[in-house]
Amino acid sequence: MSSRRIVFVVFPDFQILDLTGPHEVFAQVGRLTEGGGRGVEIHVVAAAPGPVAATGGIAVLPTGTIDEVTGPVDTLVAVGGRGVLSACEDSRLVGWFGRTAARARRTASVCSGAFLLAEAGLLDGRRAVTHWSRCGELAQRYPRITVDPDPIFIRDGDVWTSAGITAGIDLALAMAEADHGPELSRAVARQLVMFVQRPGGQAQFSTQLAAQRPPRAPLRELQAWLADHLDADLTVPALAARAAMSERNFARVFHAETGRTPAAYVETARIEAARRLLETTDTSIEAIARSCGFGTVETLHRSFRRTVRATPAEYRRRFSSSGTG
Repeated sequence: MSSRRIVFVVFPDFQILDLTGPHEVFAQVGRLTEGGGRGVEIHVVAAAPGPVAATGGIAVLPTGTIDEVTGPVDTLVAVGGRGVLSACEDSRLVGWFGRTAARARRTASVCSGAFLLAEAGLLDGRRAVTHWSRCGELAQRYPRITVDPDPIFIRDGDVWTSAGITAGIDLALAMAEADHGPELSRAVARQLVMFVQRPGGQAQFSTQLAAQRPPRAPLRELQAWLADHLDADLTVPALAARAAMSERNFARVFHAETGRTPAAYVETARIEAARRLLETTDTSIEAIARSCGFGTVETLHRSFRRTVRATPAEYRRRFSSSGTG
């Protein structure tokens, strides 16, 4: 089997990690598959010859220009960065991107690179995501796109989009899994010392990141403990006792320091854990409901319908990693 040809497109003022993160994933895939004749050939191209400066001043020397990309392309990737809107004004670059995507096996964007795909008309009628801070702008500029601000990456047919910066690594790992299977993808993740290979349906923010960081150490410790004990008694009386506070004071301080009530925080943490299990395991929905602290499937269903706007079974069918190959 011939090598897979990966083409990254950069422009002035791009985000360096949007390139280097997924680039290294594909490079690792190449090293692990060379013996089987299934390696990768990686190109970084720009509209004009010469070094291209990324945000922060680091310059990258592309392997060529867009005019030099001939023949088949396996994966075409647009990186993001502060200069993406200026890149969208380059009609020559946008036109080339649209034409090249038509002959590529798949097309992808990292972070705000979604704007370049959108400008080329590649996201019309599709679901897409970009960095959380620019999802509203993407939806407003390109109303034909269904912008979903929650997932870290989305695959819609042969077009993939991802959220901010490090999500590009998750997207590339998912592509490696789709091409070569989960064992190779996990091997690459281990080589990159990734803590976990995140599925696409995972939210851009974990519960702890989405909430404010409590100034008080006992509440921070409680948050960490809670994440590992979702099936425990997490009512206000139980949590207050664990934090060595009165119930009334605990409820007041927790809301003031995290921006959420204890009940809302607990439900969000349980939903997040259930989503992760639905995406990455074949565990029964009944067992997931118990392990995440919902108790019954009915309670899990109610929470999912209210917050995720889907049943657990529907969510699994849509985001399960077993269905992304």
